[in-house]
Amino acid sequence: MRIYVWGTGCAAGDLIDAGLAIGQVTAFLDSETDGGSFLGRPVLRPEEADTHGEYLVLVASRHVEEIARQAAACGIGEERLLFLRDNWRLTDRNTDYGRAREVLPPALLAALRNPPRAIRPLPPRPGSPLTERDLEGDYVRVRTLELLCAGLGDVPGAAAELGVYRGSFARCINALLPERTLYLFDTFEGFDPAEAQGQGGGFVEAHRNTSAETVLRLLPHPEKAVIRQGLFPATAEGLEERFALVSLDVDLEESTLAGLRFFLPRLSPGGCLLLHDYNNPRLPGVRRAVERWEAEQGRLRAVPLCDVNGTLAILV
Repeated sequence: MRIYVWGTGCAAGDLIDAGLAIGQVTAFLDSETDGGSFLGRPVLRPEEADTHGEYLVLVASRHVEEIARQAAACGIGEERLLFLRDNWRLTDRNTDYGRAREVLPPALLAALRNPPRAIRPLPPRPGSPLTERDLEGDYVRVRTLELLCAGLGDVPGAAAELGVYRGSFARCINALLPERTLYLFDTFEGFDPAEAQGQGGGFVEAHRNTSAETVLRLLPHPEKAVIRQGLFPATAEGLEERFALVSLDVDLEESTLAGLRFFLPRLSPGGCLLLHDYNNPRLPGVRRAVERWEAEQGRLRAVPLCDVNGTLAILV
């Protein structure tokens, strides 16, 4: 049976690291690809997939409804799809795990069938610039960001994100704070190899799949963005700025600690730093960085969020 993996981002890398043998993968599918490869396997547009005979498409993306529509347009029946990032919904979109049982290790299949998380959606805020796609990836995290941005009022300072990756969260910040300068700190080439030693190959490879140009195209107000490309904190040298909102999302311990050391003293009163992955068991270095900061500087005033990867909202 042919196996396609729909997606070339973190979820696809996680799938390989979780136990799917790369040799089982016929190709990765990406609706925006210009060809190339991912983890040594070809990357195809969905319409290029061979839909004859027996095959299974593992959808490694949270954009469930959009991909379901694209698949139907390509002649891929829903019975051929297994949605692996489906647990933001109230119910399981998957209807048949039969083909998956034939090709996936039992432990991997069991891990993919986590019970769905029930979320009570908030009513849309009047005039909100957020789209349904913005809310799909991590509803709680993005709606919390929306509420925080609405409450900043006259808190002075710019916005910033350290750890931009492909820019989906930066897009939300830029949309919600269109009048503020948004500093974007990232290598836009993946992790520092020295710091990423010991991380899974799929995880590391997925984070190389970005660029500053890709992020800027995603932003609704790119003229407000300032790209600081390279290794942090060297990319912040000479920056004299106060911040009202900071997103810190670098996954690893030393980079997280460097971000806390730089940004927290520069947060304006009433501002907030959102630390992603604080309660993510796969990235324990983030919590260790917080513990090291508190050992140096004292207890943080912080609120943990129940979003997908356990953001910590740090207030000043």
